[in-house]
Amino acid sequence: MEYVEVLKNLVSIDTSVPPGNNYAKAVDFLEPFFRDFGFTTQIISIPPEHAEGRPGRVNLVCHRRREGRQRLIFYGHLDVVPAEGWDAFGPREENGKLYGRGTADMKGSIVAFMLAMQGLRGRSLNYDISVMLTTDEEYSQASQLEYLAGYLQPVKGAYFCNLDSSAGFVSITGLGALQMDIKVKGKSVHSGLSHLGENAVEKAALLLPALLGLKTRLEARRSVVQVHPATGLTHMVPRLNINMIAGGLKVNIVPDECVISVDRRLIPEENLADARAELLGALNSVSGVNWEISRVTTIPAVPPRDDPVIDKLSAIVTGVTGEGGKFGEMGSGDLSSIVAGWGAFGFGLGVIRPECNIHGKNEFVYLKDIENLARVIELFVTS
Repeated sequence: MEYVEVLKNLVSIDTSVPPGNNYAKAVDFLEPFFRDFGFTTQIISIPPEHAEGRPGRVNLVCHRRREGRQRLIFYGHLDVVPAEGWDAFGPREENGKLYGRGTADMKGSIVAFMLAMQGLRGRSLNYDISVMLTTDEEYSQASQLEYLAGYLQPVKGAYFCNLDSSAGFVSITGLGALQMDIKVKGKSVHSGLSHLGENAVEKAALLLPALLGLKTRLEARRSVVQVHPATGLTHMVPRLNINMIAGGLKVNIVPDECVISVDRRLIPEENLADARAELLGALNSVSGVNWEISRVTTIPAVPPRDDPVIDKLSAIVTGVTGEGGKFGEMGSGDLSSIVAGWGAFGFGLGVIRPECNIHGKNEFVYLKDIENLARVIELFVTS
């Protein structure tokens, strides 16, 4: 397997969500490799009722089972965030990097796992291993993960290694999330008769100072959990970002609706109920604005975990790369809370670095990080 060419081919399959197309194409591309590496494979079409009504959610689950060994499940996701303004799905190699949407987040980690398994083809492994390649991580996938549990048993007491993680250290926790759409209502009229209407965009603007004031207060907090120095931080920090504002139909029409989308990230010491109450308190502090909450997505924060297997993995990382350590991630996903609910034990290691610009233009991965991750996985599952 020429891993760079495999990654290029995988990145060229546009699996952006929304809408979430081409999942089956990505699975059909990858599945023969896993069979060749000695896995039994299952292509799983998740019923729409287990995917928030979305069709076409095709996942791949692969196994190299060893009864009586510690259960170890590797997690990855096939979807990527949308991209505009650059040739995101025409991957290019340059100066030891591969550019393209999903190279670091997280198709590069999938290919690193494949590279490790290629090297271990026919060899005995010290764990009872499965790998799950999932859909809609960049959207909302909790119900899909719950459905997949039936194909991964036993999950209670299992170790879950999240390959959608940072390079150079073992991730021991991540941020929780509370995402909320605030729909501000107005009355639509001709712009020349604006005194007869109510401008929802202008009303929405009145909420922004309250939200930004809350943002300032939140970002003064610090978790006890340290983060990697490459982030420019010392400890995990809560976040509140106003990432989307949408309103208006035409320049000469007073808009009757404007939606503000906020993304609140929680440190492990925070909980969703308090975070929601703080947001609503900030909104309610502004008078004269008619608003309602139209969409809420939540991911609970999970306390940091420690275990000898994390120390083992960190030592392997140090031996391979000269880096290592145990840190919190300034990212989040459904997996951590789902795994905790299953009574399993989650940690992470991947190929993402702060400079890789995931979710932004010209996302890239260091090819050396893919090679290093493959070597770490090889040593981890055979030592």
